[in-house]
Amino acid sequence: MLEEQLTIFLYTSVTGLSIRHVGECFQRLNGMISKYFKKILFAFSSRDIYSKYVRLPCSDAPIHPTIHNNPKFFPFFANTIGAIDRTHIACAPSSEERDAM
Repeated sequence: MLEEQLTIFLYTSVTGLSIRHVGECFQRLNGMISKYFKKILFAFSSRDIYSKYVRLPCSDAPIHPTIHNNPKFFPFFANTIGAIDRTHIACAPSSEERDAM
């Protein structure tokens, strides 16, 4: 059960699909997908995990070359100060969400 919840969280985070689409993929109700996602998100942001695994860089730390040299990323990350394990996860809203803005 925990493995499925983590899988749903990661799949949703990486693909950027809607809850409805993820629910169809995993054959779960939309409410369950939302519940699982929130549960894992809160676990990752809990004090125990956050304080152990998240290390904010120093203010003078250079921007990673993968982000700095890519015009797709750098304009949007010009003033940011890090991410979990220095990994950038590319995500974007769906076309329906972009049109709604």
